[in-house]
Amino acid sequence: MADFKKRIKEEITPKLQKDLGIKNSMAVPNISKIVINAGVKNATVDKKNLEIVLSVLSAVTGQKPKITAAKKSIATFKLREGDKIGLVVTLRGKRMFNFFEKLVNIILPRLRDFHGIRKESFDKSGNYTLGFGEFSIFPEIDVGKMDAALIGQGLEISIVTSAKDREDGFKLLSALGMPFKK
Repeated sequence: MADFKKRIKEEITPKLQKDLGIKNSMAVPNISKIVINAGVKNATVDKKNLEIVLSVLSAVTGQKPKITAAKKSIATFKLREGDKIGLVVTLRGKRMFNFFEKLVNIILPRLRDFHGIRKESFDKSGNYTLGFGEFSIFPEIDVGKMDAALIGQGLEISIVTSAKDREDGFKLLSALGMPFKK
């Protein structure tokens, strides 16, 4: 991790500063935080599902997730306002850089038939959102110990940057080693 942070400071930031035509090195885009979000399947029916996913996210991120509640009631989903239905983790600092490095170097290359991630998933502010259909892609997870109903549990990873637009966000993540489709 120290090497990754050092590489950002010494190689990537000056290169981005030159490419983007920015005079002040403090104005160069950087990653602000990484938010990992998971809605839990059948959380209202079986409360232990929430605990299982909480332990999985804790193992993956190294930080305890915050439990999120439903904002309004939806009768067709048998959901009441205040029901605990999801988890969220916000990573900053060392944990953020460790997770990003693990995502780029270990998790994405392990995906079956992986040819790169889509460039279209940037929002107007240069933030990138990446969704996964299951937890089993993370090396910390032992699928044999998980409940069969939770194996297909998905999660969403949002990489929040200080970029001004999509183009700057794309250049930042490309320079940091994110494998985009050609």
